[in-house]
Amino acid sequence: MKKRFLALFCVLTLLLGAVPSAAALEGESRRAAETLASLGLIASVPSQEALEAPATRLQSTELLVRFAGVTSATREVSVQEYAVSQGWVTVTGGQHEAVPSSEFCAALLRQLGYEGFTEETAGLFARRIALTTRDYAETLSLGDLYQLVRDALAFPNREGVPAVRKLEEAGLCTQAQAQALFPEELTARQVADRHMAAVFRLDTYYTEEAYENDVRSNGGSGFFISFDGLAVTNYHTIDSAVRATANLITGECFEVERVLFYDTEADLALLRVSRTTRDQKTTVPSFSFLELAEDPALRRGDPVYTLGVPLGLTLAISDGIVSATDHEVEGYTFPCVINTADISHGSSGGVLMNVYGRVVGVTTGAYSAGNNLYISVPLIPILSADWTAEGVTLAEVAEEARGSR
Repeated sequence: MKKRFLALFCVLTLLLGAVPSAAALEGESRRAAETLASLGLIASVPSQEALEAPATRLQSTELLVRFAGVTSATREVSVQEYAVSQGWVTVTGGQHEAVPSSEFCAALLRQLGYEGFTEETAGLFARRIALTTRDYAETLSLGDLYQLVRDALAFPNREGVPAVRKLEEAGLCTQAQAQALFPEELTARQVADRHMAAVFRLDTYYTEEAYENDVRSNGGSGFFISFDGLAVTNYHTIDSAVRATANLITGECFEVERVLFYDTEADLALLRVSRTTRDQKTTVPSFSFLELAEDPALRRGDPVYTLGVPLGLTLAISDGIVSATDHEVEGYTFPCVINTADISHGSSGGVLMNVYGRVVGVTTGAYSAGNNLYISVPLIPILSADWTAEGVTLAEVAEEARGSR
């Protein structure tokens, strides 16, 4: 009975801790407003009452145009006419009505040069590529609008250029101001906001029957390394599997199509994930993805983050430091990284990331008899693999493994 009560207490504690307080949300909106005001995107920081009020279409369009680095001195028409002429805004009526979140996401995506979405799917698209860092209500408050635009400032446009560079080019801010607001070294919060969308829960199935009935046999984590669906995980997460699916932060599920490369002793696998959802209802143009550090240059004491799906429950982030950079682990081809960033069962195949937002290893295990001794394998085999290979199916990998045992 005590164990049951303790388990229930822990679950309630986790749930309550996952819900942001009103004060926390208020503070977030104000911080976003302060950032935009410092860059000249808004005239001043509004009152809390104004931040909680619905954002109008006119307010969102004015901010969108300013976000693009366009001022009254560089345009000859109204902000609405300018936004429409650029193809960013398609709705011209109801300018003083509350702006739907999906409508503004669509306008922002167009302004950044992205394609492959509709106004109905823009919110999901923005979440999938990590333009937005949380799910918004049907309509935006002014504070929501400011948070969304603040987060988008560090997001790259279709050419890979961060949006804040437009403000520098327009003379709305200096390079020093931009660097102060968006430093090269990322906090845990920034890593989670910008990179969590590229990580997924990997569900594996040992038989076709298990797959058809959606009865997961095992699982782990994985992450995308290209916009078109190349992904990395540990070999041991796919060992014995004939099918596997990648489950994203958006709730979408995509099937693993092929294994392009795998190395049992390096414990790594390069996968190609389908861009069509498992239910065949949606084909997506791109995924959020992570950059690999070709030369990690890690040293003892360097801060690192882990991203994965511990226990298969939810995407999670942990932080720690590098304890050793070239530790020999029995059974592994290459020396491993030992670090103190927590992982659990289910984190295998997840990300070890440096403070610059680049992948420096793949989380693979831990010393059960030690404290904070977590193991990550290096990316060397993935960096040298043929990313254009035709690959084989998971079932073929499993068959080859059975034949070699």
